[in-house]
Amino acid sequence: MIKTENLQKVFRTDEVETWALNNVNIEVKEGEFVAIMGPSGCGKSTLLNILGLLDNPTGGKYFLNGTEVGGYTESQRTSLRKGVIGFVFQSFNLIDELNVFENIELPLLYLGVPSAERKRKVEAAMERMGITHRAKHFPQQLSGGQQQRVAIARAVVSGPKLILADEPTGNLDSKNGREVMELLTELHKEGTTIVMVTHSQHDAGFADRVINLFDGQVVTEVNL
Repeated sequence: MIKTENLQKVFRTDEVETWALNNVNIEVKEGEFVAIMGPSGCGKSTLLNILGLLDNPTGGKYFLNGTEVGGYTESQRTSLRKGVIGFVFQSFNLIDELNVFENIELPLLYLGVPSAERKRKVEAAMERMGITHRAKHFPQQLSGGQQQRVAIARAVVSGPKLILADEPTGNLDSKNGREVMELLTELHKEGTTIVMVTHSQHDAGFADRVINLFDGQVVTEVNL
């Protein structure tokens, strides 16, 4: 599903070059759960942004479902992301002005899904995440664990084949963090491909494989 060849990302400011990614070669098969680990500043989030088509690499190639997408324009990347990739962020990234139902509904609106089908899909996602009773609440009325459940519901409501999670338990206590990891594990068992950036050895233990980055390079890969 995912393959990179000599992937590079260089940030240039004046005369300074910073290599965030330096010839990264990884492959993630459909249905895998892969954790990406490494110290702060090693390139984990930069890699995830490129895999999620939020940014382009400076060099190298990125294949998604067999298609080379590394050089796509912003509009091409946006179009491809819709319905294909779901995102889960450490900071939840919910819209404060929208209630739970409306936040989860957003990806379906972008896809042009009819109203009745949107309602059915959102209700199913809320039920699965155990937040149906919070449908009319706004993000600021929810705990961190509840907000992350909303974020996961939003990520999966359109049925994407790929979930990218950036420190999904980073802002949660251990109980809520464990529940979030159990939800991701359920999605994985149903065939969803998951790539997760994490600092947590505990969270990485839920994955099939761990890729360790250091200074923008893959240093080890471990099958669990």
